Amino acid sequence: MAEGGAADLDTQRGEVAALLKTQLRKGDTWYLVDSHWFKQWKKYVGFDSWDKYQMGDQNVYPGPVDNSGLLRDGDVLAIKEHLIDELDYILVPTEGWNKLVSWYGLTDGQEPIARKVVEQGMFVKHCKVEVYLTELKLCEDSNMDNVITRRFSKADTIDMIEKEMRKLFSIPDDKETRLWNRYMSNTFEPLNKPDSTIQDAGLYQGQVLVIEQKNDDGTWPRGSTAPNVKNSSYSLPSYHPYTNSYDYTDQSRQSERSGLCGLSNLGNTCFMNSAVQCLSSIPPLTEYFLKDKYTDELNEDNPLGMKGEIARSYAELIKQLWSGKYSYVTPRPFKTQVGRFAPQFSGYQQQDSHELLAFLLDGLHEDLNRIRKKPYIQLKDANGRPDKVVAEEAWENHIKRNDSIIVDIFHGLFKSTLVCPVCSKVSVTFDPFCYLTLPLPMKKERALEVYLVRLDPLAKPTQYKLTVPKVGYISDLCTSLSSLSGVPAEKMIVTDIYNHRFHRIFATNENLSSIMERDDIYVFEVAVNRVEDTDHVVIPVHLREKYKQSGYNHTSTPLFGQPFLIAVPRTLSEDKLYNMLLLRLCRFVQTSVEEDEEDCEETQTPSKPHTVNGNATNGLLEEGSPSEMETDEQDDESSQDQELLSENDNSQSEDSVGGDNELENGVVGPQNSTKGQQMAGHNRKRLFTFQFNNMGKTDFSLIKEDTRQIRFDEGHLRLSDRSYLSLDWEPDVKKKYFDETVVEDFDKHESMEYKPQKKAFFKLKDCIELFTTKEKLGAEDPWYCPNCKQHQQATKKLDLWSLPPVLVVHLKRFSYSRYMRDKLDSLVDFPLRDLDMSEFLINPNAGPCLYDLIAVSNHYGGMGGGHYTAYAKNKDDGKWYNFDDSSVSPANEDQIVSKAGYVLFYQRQDTVKGTGYFALDREEEEEDEEEEEDGDEEEDEEEEEENVRQERKTVSSLQGASSSAAAAAAAIAQSDEEDLNENRRRKNDNEQEDEEEEEEGEQTPNQDVPMKTN
Repeated sequence: MAEGGAADLDTQRGEVAALLKTQLRKGDTWYLVDSHWFKQWKKYVGFDSWDKYQMGDQNVYPGPVDNSGLLRDGDVLAIKEHLIDELDYILVPTEGWNKLVSWYGLTDGQEPIARKVVEQGMFVKHCKVEVYLTELKLCEDSNMDNVITRRFSKADTIDMIEKEMRKLFSIPDDKETRLWNRYMSNTFEPLNKPDSTIQDAGLYQGQVLVIEQKNDDGTWPRGSTAPNVKNSSYSLPSYHPYTNSYDYTDQSRQSERSGLCGLSNLGNTCFMNSAVQCLSSIPPLTEYFLKDKYTDELNEDNPLGMKGEIARSYAELIKQLWSGKYSYVTPRPFKTQVGRFAPQFSGYQQQDSHELLAFLLDGLHEDLNRIRKKPYIQLKDANGRPDKVVAEEAWENHIKRNDSIIVDIFHGLFKSTLVCPVCSKVSVTFDPFCYLTLPLPMKKERALEVYLVRLDPLAKPTQYKLTVPKVGYISDLCTSLSSLSGVPAEKMIVTDIYNHRFHRIFATNENLSSIMERDDIYVFEVAVNRVEDTDHVVIPVHLREKYKQSGYNHTSTPLFGQPFLIAVPRTLSEDKLYNMLLLRLCRFVQTSVEEDEEDCEETQTPSKPHTVNGNATNGLLEEGSPSEMETDEQDDESSQDQELLSENDNSQSEDSVGGDNELENGVVGPQNSTKGQQMAGHNRKRLFTFQFNNMGKTDFSLIKEDTRQIRFDEGHLRLSDRSYLSLDWEPDVKKKYFDETVVEDFDKHESMEYKPQKKAFFKLKDCIELFTTKEKLGAEDPWYCPNCKQHQQATKKLDLWSLPPVLVVHLKRFSYSRYMRDKLDSLVDFPLRDLDMSEFLINPNAGPCLYDLIAVSNHYGGMGGGHYTAYAKNKDDGKWYNFDDSSVSPANEDQIVSKAGYVLFYQRQDTVKGTGYFALDREEEEEDEEEEEDGDEEEDEEEEEENVRQERKTVSSLQGASSSAAAAAAAIAQSDEEDLNENRRRKNDNEQEDEEEEEEGEQTPNQDVPMKTN
């Protein structure tokens, strides 16, 4: 049995491994386990076949299950935001959780973090553990200040929530109730589908739900019907929003607000709001949806599409934004549809606006693809044919399978050239693109702070700031440090120290990218060159404080101080090793007053720490049983030390670990042997015992019982953080002799004052040049050469051939590697107008390529969070606005270019309204011409009528009104004239109404930008 009566380690490992493979089933319960604890447990039970070195080692005993790293402060049920599966937590099924808790217990004060398995997806259902529950705020209509927070699964129904609320607010069973969704302070919406799930109803994190009780007289406090909405909740079809605010009836105000409409944040959805506002500002795309042109092109049968749902949902949202009626809308149905087809966007965690944009453009394209049946097309290589021929063939093939408004507006063509480094085979292809992802010019060097620990045991570590290559090796770090410190690079060992132990010991050929900014890098000077010197071994040493037996049936030994490396001969006595270790620790070891007085006569200051040494107790004993034995090996030790000294007098062996023989002689030299015997007579113990740990196991093979000699074999020549020496200190000895106050002391080298010069900014053209620069493919991303019949690290070059009407530029600010995630905050200076792309096009007949900026998606903050906003130019008034979720405000042009710029949208100048480039643009021009012709005809008719009337007046005045016939004629003429005037008045009124409507239409965005399909 293992610790605490648990099953043995093999049983634990086997049972949990099997349970982790359990299939997810809807309704099952799984539990979250902090990955830090789980990794420690895996080490302890030897879970991974390649990591069994510390199996059963009490140093890695995990203790009770501890989920504190997952929890928000002060809340045992709420977990932190943005946690990532397998990186931050591990999911285990109910049976697995019960076993772990039965074996190890649960940390006091913590509750299990249980989560249900739910189904996701509209057409293709898949199961997923719902890690993040939806937190809803519940209150009564009669007292909205009393808000109670409860967490629900997305699979819970409105009916279940209502029952929970009735129970919470003690509402009698016979009372009739109804639920309202309050998403602004005074905007309500009924939740009248009891069977709808939280996901179907689009409820989001922090949503306020209000329960309303029917009055005794049969009426409802909120009324029986909902008034018309002026500020839209953009709700699901069967819901009738209720609001009493933002009632914009003034026509001038309405026309002013066209397109200047915010989007409510549903909980970390600013990434979506930013992307949508940018797309909304693209005139040809928005006109296409506002004029319902999309309805004729919906492709509901496309297996790659979303049954037309994404296009319909987006169209509805765009109409809301450009209706001119609302100051903001709540895009819940759109978010719900996106989440159904792209589950990565279904939750309420922060996402990437560019990733959503890529999904949206692709989804709209497939929903609106004019090609109903895609033909199979065999791709061909250029094989020496002219670029023009190959490019035209590639574009024609693309259009045969992909033809939509998205292709018309956003798709361009680039040329890709690959050259095999072995056989020089050249492969040329032309590929379509929807956006350009541009790398940012990065500095080729980085600043790295490290601590150098010198051989001199009295020297404090020194902190240096090094300049090293961004893509370099540990050997480059050593070379850089050597030039500043004078220590030979070949006598340096680079380590990462974490929590008083060696987290990693680096080989010189490892990549520098494996060192992160927050790592504590310590470089140790050692007395030998490990490559050339095989007579010495370098040992990692940890300091541990021993505690007595505890209730958990094992001894806890927490680490303290700084670990260190020490080079020792492959064969040495136990006592000699103890003295070498003590010398290495002399900066931290303090002596008592009596000992200081006793030793000051015989020993020099540097050897003062040695005055507490003397008893040759067995230094290599099983943990938890420090020896009280004494031996009389002092003479042997002295003679051996004399022998070693004579052999290595002028060498750089660890015998002269301090770098000076005087210090060495002061500690373990022959002149101290008599002193050692005196101290042995005083019956004093050593400060610490030591224990070898080889691959996690206590190693007793190193010491030969008969001679008390320590011999290191070939295996110890390979330095590893898994093989180390532990120095075990009794708590009272540590308290008396170990000075922890000096552990953190260090000196600063003058290089720490150096501030690397930062380039003020890059030009957008620098990024485009980098995009079109030849590069060598990485080893993890090779190209299959058809000549060599194998994968090769080819050289690759991209060139732009043709550009679309709207060019989307994605600045690659986020960098990911195996060891780090980082955001580049460099300022990229991009032009607001007249971006000339001609210098980057290799097609001599490419045509116009001057672009003006129309929108920017901004990202503020770091990785895994931050905030997204958008700057966009309104297509009606040509002014810039800042869109920050539900807030819209005017923006100055000098605000647009900033370090936050992430995705840029440019429109080609020859495609703007009035150029007739798009079909809608041409249609509108024809309509305008027809209206002008109709207007001319009406003016001619009016002039003719006026002439007739004047003639009649003239005749009437000449004839007078004397005769009855003349009077009758005049009466008839007057009657005719009144009829004519009445008709004209009616016609004029109608014309005036038409003109007002036309004028209003010109002010609203619906009439603005015509389009042309390629």
